[in-house]
Amino acid sequence: MATLYDMLGVPMHATDEEIKRAYRKAAMKWHPDRNSGAEEVARATFQEIKDAYAILSDAAQRKVYDKVYTEQMRGWEAQRARQQKAHTDREAAARAARETAYAEMVSLAMRFADAGHNRDVLFGVLLGRQCEARQAAQIADSVSALQASRREAQKAQAAAEAAAKAADVPDVAPTAQAQAMNDDAAVNRGASPNPGNHGNPGKREENANAAHPAGVLGGLWFQFLNGLKF
Repeated sequence: MATLYDMLGVPMHATDEEIKRAYRKAAMKWHPDRNSGAEEVARATFQEIKDAYAILSDAAQRKVYDKVYTEQMRGWEAQRARQQKAHTDREAAARAARETAYAEMVSLAMRFADAGHNRDVLFGVLLGRQCEARQAAQIADSVSALQASRREAQKAQAAAEAAAKAADVPDVAPTAQAQAMNDDAAVNRGASPNPGNHGNPGKREENANAAHPAGVLGGLWFQFLNGLKF
């Protein structure tokens, strides 16, 4: 919105002398005699410059103009703010509507994909729901890729579960307790226990008895009784 100050090229707080100098400069620039070939435009502009200077060079008229202009500016700013807010609200509503419609299209494509339909079917279904072709292709591609990724993840999970289940099968090798039982049975049969089994409780007990003084005396007593038999 051009003002009288803009016509002369000075700010609103310009002094009377600054306004006078600006007027002389603008008048020389736009005088019809100095604008050959564009006299009509120059004449109209020159007249506007004269009118602006006539008001701004008079203190009383300038004061009235500043007051009226200030009020007009406030009204204009308020109107522009209202227009801007209305424009922002319309854009927000339109954006929300687009996002809602997009979410509905994605949900629809997901339902058909979960039912086992391929990308082309998804694309056709979206077109049938008045979805724009470019957006329909984008949604169909994305949903199809997501479904493929899910299937691969499920296969990988199934393979991992099968491997974990196979790893849980118990080992057929005898445990230490089973080996000890076998050694005890071998002793009862008169056979030698497994020499590599350090966990044989019978052997540990025999070694302990041999090392204990009472065990030594018991062994000597047993030999003495055997000697009597001979």
